[in-house]
Amino acid sequence: MNADEIALVKSGPSLHPDCHRTRGRTDPVKLRKLYSDGYTVRLGNLQRVIPFLADAARAIQRETGYSNYLHAFLTPPRSQGLLHHWDQQMAVIVQIEGVKRWQLRRPEYPAPMREYQESFRVWNPDFIPKWEAAGPDLEVDLKTGQSLLLPRGWVHNPHALDSDERSIHLTFAIRERTPLWIAEKLIASAVEKPDFRRILLPEDILNEPNLADRVRETRQALWSTSKDSTWTSSPWPFARPPRPSWNTPPDSSSPRAPARPLPPWRTAGLPAIR
Repeated sequence: MNADEIALVKSGPSLHPDCHRTRGRTDPVKLRKLYSDGYTVRLGNLQRVIPFLADAARAIQRETGYSNYLHAFLTPPRSQGLLHHWDQQMAVIVQIEGVKRWQLRRPEYPAPMREYQESFRVWNPDFIPKWEAAGPDLEVDLKTGQSLLLPRGWVHNPHALDSDERSIHLTFAIRERTPLWIAEKLIASAVEKPDFRRILLPEDILNEPNLADRVRETRQALWSTSKDSTWTSSPWPFARPPRPSWNTPPDSSSPRAPARPLPPWRTAGLPAIR
C-alpha cells in the first residue's frame, strides 16, 4: 500500500514518516521494531487497496447514503496509540481481533465538522486531567466480532492497556450530510447566474433596506439556481435521492413534506454497541 497511508503512534502524536521508511518506502524491519516497542500501526484508506473492504464501503454508502472511508489500527498488547480526542465524523468501530477498551465522554463541543472545532484547534491542556478525574461517561470493552457506533464529537480514549493480546480494529468514518453541505452545493452552482457575479456598490452594502431586499433576491435566486443547475438534475452524489422537503422554495406557502423518522441510534444520542 501507499507509504503515506501508514502512521505510527504511541500515547501521543504520530511519529515522523522517516522513522519507518528507507529511501521513501516503508521499511518492514523498522515497522516491526516500532510495533514491538509498543507503537500502534495505522493503515489508512484500506477501501482503496482491498477489494472486499471496498465492497463493504460501497454497501455502507448504499445503506446510509453517506460516503465513507476506513482505517485499520493494530495495537500491541498493553499499549495505547491515540490518547483522548474526538473526530469530525461519525465512526463505526469493528473489533477484528483481541479486546480494546473505549472510555467515552459526551462532546465538549456540539457537532464538530471539518476544521471547525477540531480537537487540536480548540484543545485545552486542562481537558485530560479533568476527564481523568471525573471518569468516563461510558466504558466499553470491545471484543472480537463486536462493533461500536461512535457519534461525531464524542471524546474517546481507546487502549489495550489491560490486555495480553494484540488488538486489531477497523474504523469506518461516515461522512454525514448536513445543511451546510446543501448550502455549499447551492453556493457552488450560484456562480453560473450573472446576478451573483455582478459588482455590489458600496451604497448597496451600506443601505440596510436595500441589503434586505438583496437577501430576499438571493434566496429566490439560489432556489432558482438549485432547480436549474446540473448538480440537481444529474444523478444524486450518493445512493438515496434528496428528501422532498429540500425542494420547497424558501418563500413557498405549500406544506413541507414530512421528514423521514431518524433511526433509534440517531435519536438516542449515545454510542450504540452491537
